[in-house]
Amino acid sequence: MSKTLIRYLAYDRCLQNRGFKYAWQDLQKAANQDLEDRDFEPIKKTQFFEDIKDLKSTPYLAPIETYKEGGQSYYRYSDPKYSFRKQDLTEAEAEQVRSALLVLSRFKGMPQFEWVQELIPKVEQTFKLGAQNDEIIGFEQNVDLKGLNYFGELFNAILHQKVLKLKYKSFKSDQSIEHIIHPYYLKQYNSRWFLFGKNPEYEGITNLALDRIEDEILPVAQKFIENTKIDFGEYFEDIIGVTKPVGMSVEKVKLRFSPAQAPYIHTK
Repeated sequence: MSKTLIRYLAYDRCLQNRGFKYAWQDLQKAANQDLEDRDFEPIKKTQFFEDIKDLKSTPYLAPIETYKEGGQSYYRYSDPKYSFRKQDLTEAEAEQVRSALLVLSRFKGMPQFEWVQELIPKVEQTFKLGAQNDEIIGFEQNVDLKGLNYFGELFNAILHQKVLKLKYKSFKSDQSIEHIIHPYYLKQYNSRWFLFGKNPEYEGITNLALDRIEDEILPVAQKFIENTKIDFGEYFEDIIGVTKPVGMSVEKVKLRFSPAQAPYIHTK
């Protein structure tokens, strides 16, 4: 939770409370208490008044009013039913959530991601987005592909930096080989999934196709070797496929096409 949201929720809690009179110092104190509970630095008076100004402006439009009693100014919501927590999404925010749900729906049917099917309807209902019965986006994915049962386990291992042991049988070998892998990245190419990681026995990066993994994947009690050399956002820019030969430099390739094919090739 961000520092700003922590402060806003603290103010909201106080401004709804009609049983106590909150001066600006009280609201600042409530916000700072919540911040300190989460190991954040407290705010000063200037930040407090900036927060109140922002909350009263678009998109929140919080009905914060100031009233006086005994020469002291206090803050509260003019509408006792208002709550920052209950505020509806703006149309722009709703569109962003809808777009995120479309991407999230890509994981439907994948092992260990069954929760996605339960989560999407709940999010749609909570934010009043309305159900989308017809699919409007298609991803290149084969949910029946061999090896997809390992996807969730590998995803979590990358997320939590866990070392793994697995057996792998390439198309070029009749024997499976045991790998100790420090997993870094999952990549889909041509409807297949590939795991990239570090095997300490080999130079460079190790690339394993999920559909060639055999038996179960086991955790290994080793210190995780972090990826400090490869930016996977750029790693695939100069190659077609997923294999990058070690020690080879990028070469310029010239292609020739007929004039009729040229417009299509340009779009690629």
